[in-house]
Amino acid sequence: MSLAAVAQITSTSNILKNAKICKDLIGEAASKGAKCVFFPEASDFIAHNSSEALQLSRHPDCSAFVNQICAEAKQNSIYVQIGVHEPSAIENKLLNSSLLIEPDKGIVQRYNKTHLFDVDIANGPVLKESNTTVAGNAILPPFETPLGKVGSAICFDLRFPEHALKLRNMGAQIITYPSAFTQKTGAAHWEVLLRARALDAQSYIFASAQGGSHNEIRASYGHAMIVDPWGTVVAQYSDLASPNGLIFANVDLNLVEHVRKFIPLFRRNDLYPAM
Repeated sequence: MSLAAVAQITSTSNILKNAKICKDLIGEAASKGAKCVFFPEASDFIAHNSSEALQLSRHPDCSAFVNQICAEAKQNSIYVQIGVHEPSAIENKLLNSSLLIEPDKGIVQRYNKTHLFDVDIANGPVLKESNTTVAGNAILPPFETPLGKVGSAICFDLRFPEHALKLRNMGAQIITYPSAFTQKTGAAHWEVLLRARALDAQSYIFASAQGGSHNEIRASYGHAMIVDPWGTVVAQYSDLASPNGLIFANVDLNLVEHVRKFIPLFRRNDLYPAM
């Protein structure tokens, strides 16, 4: 078995401060024996509004953020997955990306969020991700890591079981959902969705999370979580005294195989499309 670390942080509009938080947690994860550490969506910054998000994405500190994370991964000999904003080919639009970083090779995979979060919650936040973000158009093959084969998704992708099933059929043993759930939807749906995706895909689920207040108008639910292929929550972030921290779990790929053999899911693809 190999040890995984999953982070919960509270990103703000201060990119270099966010980088310092992430680098400290990378060092902590490595010092405790983790082979990989997973950070949430938008680890580089969370802005007050769409205009500020576009401005921050063009700031040199954004490039510095990624370079510092790559250097920290190399220094600590640990794989890192981290969520960032990246430029797109469309003017005034960004990509919501999850980067997989190998210690000696740097960025080896870049997944762009495919399902965007556009919602208007009564008595709550109005979030229109499509105002600033271009949807990705590909589900990427799972990437081999010291923990096993990792398939990538981001936040709102969690609500689409087809995404998880596609990754499972592509060979994923672990599926990641780096997220920044709202407090209202998180309290209602976060855990049940994560456990459902674990059961659907019979895979480990690593759900790194933004948590707490980012600014005076936006807060995230938190509760970073690790769920095993049996649907059991094996770790959940619950340290109210610290907005930034890690949870850990050992990954047992034998459990993945056991669950898949114990409950074989033979799909009726004559009745519905294959994933």
